Amino acid sequence: MRILDTFPCSVRVIEDERIPMRDGITLSARIWLPEGAEEAPVPAILEYIPYRKRDATAARDAVNHPYFAGHGYASVRVDLRGSGDSEGVLEDEYLETELADGEDILRWLAAKPWCTGKVGMIGISWGGFNSLQLAARRPPELGAVVAVCATDDRYADDVHYMDGCLLGDNLSWASVMFAYNSLPPDPAVVGERWRDMWHERLNGSGLWLAKWLRHQRRDDYWKHGSINEDYASVECPVMAVSGWADGYSNAVFRMLEHLRVPRKGLVGPWSHKYPHLGLPGPAIGFLQECLRWWDHWLKGEDTNVMDGPMLRAWLQDSVPPTTYYRHRPGRWVGEPCWPSPHIDSWRLVLEEYRLTPEDEASAAEERLSVQSPLSVGMFAGKWCAYSAPPDLPHDQREEDGGSLVFDTAPLGETVEILGSPELEIELSSSRPLGMIAARLSDVAPDDKATRVTYGLLNLSHRDSHEHPEPLEPGKRYRVRVQLNEVAHVFPAGHCIRLSLSSSYQPLAWPPPESTRITVFTAVSSLDVPVRPPRRSDDEIAPFEQPEIAPPLERTVLDPGDHRWMVKRDLAADVSTLEVVKDDGIEKLPGIDLEMENRTTEWYTYEGSDFSSMRGEVYAIRGRKRGDWSVRTITRTVLTCSPTSFFIHATLDAYENGKRVFCKSWDEEIPR
Repeated sequence: MRILDTFPCSVRVIEDERIPMRDGITLSARIWLPEGAEEAPVPAILEYIPYRKRDATAARDAVNHPYFAGHGYASVRVDLRGSGDSEGVLEDEYLETELADGEDILRWLAAKPWCTGKVGMIGISWGGFNSLQLAARRPPELGAVVAVCATDDRYADDVHYMDGCLLGDNLSWASVMFAYNSLPPDPAVVGERWRDMWHERLNGSGLWLAKWLRHQRRDDYWKHGSINEDYASVECPVMAVSGWADGYSNAVFRMLEHLRVPRKGLVGPWSHKYPHLGLPGPAIGFLQECLRWWDHWLKGEDTNVMDGPMLRAWLQDSVPPTTYYRHRPGRWVGEPCWPSPHIDSWRLVLEEYRLTPEDEASAAEERLSVQSPLSVGMFAGKWCAYSAPPDLPHDQREEDGGSLVFDTAPLGETVEILGSPELEIELSSSRPLGMIAARLSDVAPDDKATRVTYGLLNLSHRDSHEHPEPLEPGKRYRVRVQLNEVAHVFPAGHCIRLSLSSSYQPLAWPPPESTRITVFTAVSSLDVPVRPPRRSDDEIAPFEQPEIAPPLERTVLDPGDHRWMVKRDLAADVSTLEVVKDDGIEKLPGIDLEMENRTTEWYTYEGSDFSSMRGEVYAIRGRKRGDWSVRTITRTVLTCSPTSFFIHATLDAYENGKRVFCKSWDEEIPR
């Protein structure tokens, strides 16, 4: 990685600019401005997120925004209403208020004397979401978008639900925002009113987990902000970016297919990170790619950014299974459009514990069943990897012990795939409600199984996410399970394995009851998207090495700890996955601020009792400067019965060691 000390433009920083909203609230912005922009206006680039620009994202902002400003852009980082140093209260994701505020920000930026009137938006995760959502509102100031690790579908393909299955990340993400929203603004920025602003947040932000659990179907709540409701509403160019270890790679492919604007897609090996900071590597010169994008669409320069393939994807080589990779070997490949005419579908028929090419399969039908234990999924890793090791899936052999497994014969030649494998399966269920998890693994000659991709389906959602219907026990149904998009090389001599389970916790919350799923072979098949190698891949222009602005000075006072531990108490028959994401304490000398961030998650069950499932997240957040200190402790517990979810949550806030606020919640929500 190259750290640049000089840029074409000198940069000055406006630490806190107040941007007025239509209702009188002001939002806090930090602006990196090229010197002389008042005399020679420049386009602006906006990143608009709730993650506290003063401290939480300060390190990331320091390497990104000065880079853009140094190349002739006003780079602007705004805290959402009710977050960081902005006024108001943040009550949920992607509310109408947030998007209306975004329009006000764009209008304000375009009218500044240092701005040409052209604005681009960039963001990862939340910032990618609202970039797309604002693009769908067609504000005239917005000229182009770079959306990283974002989705077009807030219901079926986000942190909350996956094809009708409640994700464990729904609990952990709600708890993360519970902790973020408990923190005050910085008194060094907002002055003496910091305490009043803090208590307004403590009282007003609410329990987001309860809100999300009250919307278990695809209703208007999720349609709001989902641009797949009307792709034609987006009229500005879009660069869509993600990584194979991220939770949002599928959206890149859908947007390439359905958007009708100039668009580019990029999928690397990365987790939930900007690609120039990407892990697993290789990281790329992503900021340079962004500059080419902005220079073309905001400055009208011919940068050839639209040349080459519409989609560039990292084709991953086969690797042994582990929970953390610093580097994923592979190569870049490209497709001129998506769907690509160069992808062939290879149909494998399910036979008795085998996957057989369609032209070799027999017509004999077998009935194979599985009733998975709750232990299946304990080695699945996170739905979305955050490079908080070890959060990737482990060797799948332990998972496969509680699954129905189908293997190909050892491959006679290398098979390379790019796209979404699809399982079309005929099945019956012993209960009205159930789920199926389908995993595709690369099995090496030593039997180690590396998960390549997977898919989930709540079987009551087999025909509709808006109007689910229970199953009739014993009745045969034909359902389709779409696995996540992927690019992977299966070497000759390896086997392709399909594993099916009827639970997959804690990645997905288990069904109300243990369910036996019966699969009917011969009429069930797996379509694998095979991509034959092409010489044109050798002509793809290589990415440059990552470049960044000088990093922010930071001092580690407590290094913290990151661990995943599976614990089994055989005497009590209790199993627990404990996830420790402890970032410790670090100091930002530039603003004399100490930050403490610690989170622990526990997912527990007893024996084979599906009603014993319990998730708990405990988070500590602290900020300290001199004789001023604040600390908050949030705790969220989710349990269930066959018919209800139960939430117990507490929030305690401390000022200079004295508790100044406490609140608890107890909610019951029907399943």
